[in-house]
Amino acid sequence: MPEQYKALQGFKDILPDEQPYWRLIEKTATEVASLYGFQRIETPILEDTTVFRRTSGEGTDVVEKEMYSFNDRADKEGRFQNISLRPEGTAGVVRAYLEHGMFKLPQPVKLYYMSLPMFRREKPQAGRYREHHQFGCEALGEGDPAIDAEIIGMLYQIYTRLGLSNIRVNLNSIGDSNCRPQYIELLKEYYRPLLDTCCDDCNVRYDKNPLRLLDCKNPQDQAKIANAPRITDNLCEACQEHFDTVQRFLRFYDVPFQIDKLIVRGLDYYTRTVFEFTSEIDNVALNGGGRYDGMAEIFGGSHTPGIGFGVGIERVINELKRQGIEPEPEPAPRAFVVYFVKEPAYKDAATEITAQLRKAGLKAASSYGDRSRKAQMKQANNSGADFAIIIGEDEMANGTVSVKHMKAGSTETESKQVEIKREVLLEYILNA
Repeated sequence: MPEQYKALQGFKDILPDEQPYWRLIEKTATEVASLYGFQRIETPILEDTTVFRRTSGEGTDVVEKEMYSFNDRADKEGRFQNISLRPEGTAGVVRAYLEHGMFKLPQPVKLYYMSLPMFRREKPQAGRYREHHQFGCEALGEGDPAIDAEIIGMLYQIYTRLGLSNIRVNLNSIGDSNCRPQYIELLKEYYRPLLDTCCDDCNVRYDKNPLRLLDCKNPQDQAKIANAPRITDNLCEACQEHFDTVQRFLRFYDVPFQIDKLIVRGLDYYTRTVFEFTSEIDNVALNGGGRYDGMAEIFGGSHTPGIGFGVGIERVINELKRQGIEPEPEPAPRAFVVYFVKEPAYKDAATEITAQLRKAGLKAASSYGDRSRKAQMKQANNSGADFAIIIGEDEMANGTVSVKHMKAGSTETESKQVEIKREVLLEYILNA
């Protein structure tokens, strides 16, 4: 195939053999989210670029390097609107919460989204694509630290139900508008004499997003990070109390967590609680999240506490595979209908029987074209069907079908072929 017709770099097709993993994750996450009172929401794939620039932060990698942004067609007055493919889920959910007046509902409003595509122009690597899909939860309108623990506990329960083990929860607090400004000044004071030896990205972060200095992956800057002041040593009394309470409540959910003072998250909107889930098997980050109490005000709303997370479904699938967890395969047909005479009446009978089985809620398949008897029986066997329903000359003449039990079992009945009247076929298959 010519290169221009292949999937773009960083994008991938999700083929049928991958779908059982998706169904497993979607079903498990939906069931657990429902237990905690979350309701489903879907937001548009495109938003005005300012939705993400204002919330994620001008100095973040997402905004500076990774967004797919472009001007839409001009309106009648010749004005352009700059729009972006969604790079993350939270901003759109908060925008929808405000736009549709959900702040008038009983609070908190608990929302989840499922398998929404996100787009970031990152360097493609294992488990990281330019288009990826997320399951996420957002709880808006409540600042109680109990809901922080609830959100983290819910996600841990999802991973547990999926069968994943060795999952570590890393927890931190990055303060709020009362204590973070003082800490940022302290951090900048520490880095000021070191800037000449810092990487180019850190020199930009120093001015635009100082907290991200602690998230640098450049080897030359790791020693500086190790000796940098920690925000957890500089929290105000209210933030410290909030952080202590979150930790206390997490123990009720049996969540194994540890404090990681270097977690700052990659987006500017986070406040207080931030967290990441990591696989201890290979130290792969599965997801992250945190509190964002100031985001609604960025959109012109009133102060609205919020907390949430986003889970990359592709990453979870990779972890399921690493841990040898396989979902249930696609169920095989209950019956496969074959016909041995290449005449329209036989094909009509096969089609009618297949349709009747499906209308009764049974998964059924049949042969297409003019395949030989041997080829059709091979198809039936390869399909994994429980029964082959056979229409031959004798069956057509007698108004019957032959039902062959395809899976030899523990009894003689299960392995033999029986001839029955067509009018009782459905009852026979349902009760077999």
